[in-house]
Amino acid sequence: MAPARASRRRRAPPIWLQLPVLALLLVAALPLFYVVVRASQSGWHEAWALLWRPFVFGLLANTLKLMVLVTVGCALIGLALAWLVERSDLRGRRRWNVLLCLPFAIPAFVSGFTWISISPLFEGLGGTVLVMVLSKYPLIYLPVAATLRSLDPALEESARMLGYSRRQVFWRVTLPLLRPVLMATSLLVAVHMLVEFGAPSIMRYQTFTTAIYQQFELAFSNTNAAMLSALLLALCMLLLWGEFRLRGRGYARTGQGVARRAAPVRLGGWALPVQLLLVALVAVGCGTPLTMLGFWIYQGSSASFPLAALLEALWSSLSLGFGGALLSCLLALPVCLVVVRYHGRLAGLADRLPYLLHALPGLVIALSLVFFALGYVPALYQTTALLLVAYALLFMPMAQGPIRVALEKASPSLEEAARTLGHPPLSAFLRVTLPIIFPGIGAGFVLVFLDTMKELTATLVLGPTGLETLATAVWTHTANLEYAAAAPFAALLVLVSGLPVYLLTTRAYLRQSGA
Repeated sequence: MAPARASRRRRAPPIWLQLPVLALLLVAALPLFYVVVRASQSGWHEAWALLWRPFVFGLLANTLKLMVLVTVGCALIGLALAWLVERSDLRGRRRWNVLLCLPFAIPAFVSGFTWISISPLFEGLGGTVLVMVLSKYPLIYLPVAATLRSLDPALEESARMLGYSRRQVFWRVTLPLLRPVLMATSLLVAVHMLVEFGAPSIMRYQTFTTAIYQQFELAFSNTNAAMLSALLLALCMLLLWGEFRLRGRGYARTGQGVARRAAPVRLGGWALPVQLLLVALVAVGCGTPLTMLGFWIYQGSSASFPLAALLEALWSSLSLGFGGALLSCLLALPVCLVVVRYHGRLAGLADRLPYLLHALPGLVIALSLVFFALGYVPALYQTTALLLVAYALLFMPMAQGPIRVALEKASPSLEEAARTLGHPPLSAFLRVTLPIIFPGIGAGFVLVFLDTMKELTATLVLGPTGLETLATAVWTHTANLEYAAAAPFAALLVLVSGLPVYLLTTRAYLRQSGA
């Protein structure tokens, strides 16, 4: 089947597919172009002097400390939770699977604002690590749990029959099987920490992203911002190289294996302490932010409730989210078509495009678009169109996954049959393939829409004058220590984000568990 499918793939895609892919590749190179041009304009000697100073070394140390601590914390928590839910006799596994993912619905900068509103003691590295670990551990927990759920239990049972203890089975069999997904998701968290802006800014912890924003927005220094962006881009590319090196390494088996759950490990006397620890984790990760939001909403409602401002910010977030998701899907579709239906150098570049875009810091993308607009198309600066382009570059990789999976299941022979009946290529695609892949496009649209609603850095840098979204309203009020004013916007953002996360998590768990 695979060779037949490969033989049907043409060598070169048509021009109407080549143009958008080439345009995306050029736009993805803008951050590198921006850094090189700014460095050459200031002179390489001055660029070196700007980088080789204690301030930059301090930023590097702060950023790396945050990245390492959060990544290790998320890996330990995610792995432990996945094992408890999938390999132990934990009571209420389905309920815990949903509850443990709820902190992911609360944006990190919203959670950060609630914690520092409790006490300034949470400012700095410790509070930022706490907030980011509680916000990001589901990125590791969900894939590791799904992998454990799909593993053939016969592998672990065979090790037990050979005399290995439960602990030895975990370290020698289970953990090596999980290592590829654990490493890949840990690298994903590490990249997120390199480019995270909202939570460190609100928690008063300076990293590369907060310093770049300050240089651009407050000090009006594009040169300093470009130099710091160069270092941040280099760190992200280093992690991307590590991801490429690790991709494909791991264990595999032929056949489907046995579709059954492994015999659960009895917790015995640890059952109650484990339940209490899980309750505490959910209470700290989800209960504390929601409680503080309710407190500040109650405090602020005694003075006024900004209904008009809330509705305006909600409309801005919804409209920008819709536009960003639509543009992301429109751009992702030709890229996926080139990857799935064709082969060659362009298809190879298109296949790597999402990983390249994912490794580009959002703030660097925004600054490169500012540089391009001011230098070549001034009319685009601070327009909604430029902001939507930034959203598409940031979140198009999220749309590519579902669309690519849907395209791989749509046989090209159906289009070929339509063309033999007289339909031109575009008409055959619209009439035959598009209805088949539409659910995948819809899934990608929802994922991008949710992330666009919570986006902060590109909106702050590129947004038109006077634009206020739910995310920027929270950031602005929190920066001015107006916690009661920020709470309604934060609560509405959590509500809009939380319901889809809950529904998607429940549906995915039921589908994978066969319930």
